[in-house]
Amino acid sequence: MTDTAALRTLCVDAVRAVGLTPVGELFHRFDPTAGGSGITGVVLLAESHLAVHTWPELAAVTLDVYVCNFGADNSHRADALLQRLEQAFAADTTQRQRIERGRA
Repeated sequence: MTDTAALRTLCVDAVRAVGLTPVGELFHRFDPTAGGSGITGVVLLAESHLAVHTWPELAAVTLDVYVCNFGADNSHRADALLQRLEQAFAADTTQRQRIERGRA
């Protein structure tokens, strides 16, 4: 939760493992002396994005995965990505909110 390089590798590798396409990424660690200690990051996907925010002081992580389904239904890949990251963080509990955009 505080190792920027490790978090970046975890996220990019997980994206690739589920069959999504990373096209860029940015990860930023907050300065612990300024009151923060976590990391915020994003992996831009050809299909949209993965955003991650860590709060080590709360032992919490927020994940946001959005995929567009223009060329194909990527919903199962998004679900697999969330599951893979939840397992990597050894989540004791999860709270999921699912929003399906673009449906008639």
